[in-house]
Amino acid sequence: MNASFAPSIRHDWTRAEILALFELPFSDLMFQAQSVHRAYFNPNEVQVSTLCSIKTGACPEDCAYCPQSARYDTGLEREKLMAVEKVIEEAKAAKASGATRFCMGAAWRSPKNKDMPYVTTMVKGVKELGLETCMTLGMLDEAQAQELADAGLDYYNHNLDTSPEYYGEIITTRTYQDRLETLANVRKAGMKVCCGGIVGMGEEESDRAGLLQQLANMADHPESVPINMLVKVGGTPLENEADLDPFEFIRTIAVARILMPKSHVRLSAGREQMNEQTQAMAFLAGANSIFYGEKLLTTPNPEANKDMQLFKKLGIKPEAYEVHEDESEQEAAIVNKLQEAALDSMFYNAAK
Repeated sequence: MNASFAPSIRHDWTRAEILALFELPFSDLMFQAQSVHRAYFNPNEVQVSTLCSIKTGACPEDCAYCPQSARYDTGLEREKLMAVEKVIEEAKAAKASGATRFCMGAAWRSPKNKDMPYVTTMVKGVKELGLETCMTLGMLDEAQAQELADAGLDYYNHNLDTSPEYYGEIITTRTYQDRLETLANVRKAGMKVCCGGIVGMGEEESDRAGLLQQLANMADHPESVPINMLVKVGGTPLENEADLDPFEFIRTIAVARILMPKSHVRLSAGREQMNEQTQAMAFLAGANSIFYGEKLLTTPNPEANKDMQLFKKLGIKPEAYEVHEDESEQEAAIVNKLQEAALDSMFYNAAK
């Protein structure tokens, strides 16, 4: 970190200002993004998370990108809510393979009251392992958000997906305001916010700017900002969408970094289709968080050992998670193991 050069944190970005960043010469944009990144973060550390689908398929929403929607025939097998004991086993495996945050996702429009005791027990169990916790369960009312916060949930993920103007082309079963209200409930309960979007869904550059404007002008920037590349799944309305130019994806990462200097910007879904060079460019643009493991909910993700091999090539190490003193030695041991990239066998189970 270089606090003496730290840019001010703004919440009043105009669409024109953001579009001007998108239009910068690529090297100028990358230089600005990397300068901002270095002011607030170690540029050679990346936060590592693992994502577990605790309830798969049969979602009533019509999100055009999502294989979990009950409205589309994608061949996805529907599954009931995972048993608490199984979730804890998955969290233990994630920690053993180097993750510091465990994210749990359920394909719901919103959780039912009968589901809340199970998910709060999951949160408590994962926290006891010394991991940060994150959940994405759909829309939350104030009471549900407070219940999760009381259980110790660190982050709640609820993406805006795209700009307000393009949103109706992607989703019709919940409004943009619905999403903003859930985020407000999460903040009111005292949890951290994980909120980003998806690019490559047929949107224009102005829509990517519009998404980032919504995020950057929140009263508090999301602590975590996932930038997803569309993963095209057969049976969804977007299965034949044209590929987004990788440079446009990198520009989105870079602009997100400039607008939200203190946020973790996550290189999220779509990494399976990116080569090492594209991923390296994303890190250079300011991405400093990844999902790690075989799948992101229901779509492929690079195998864990491949991630560590890329980290070794780039001189990157996983960002340590600050835990209680009695857990610090165990966490340090895991981080040290991750840096021993020659021991590829230790990553085998994470890729199964």
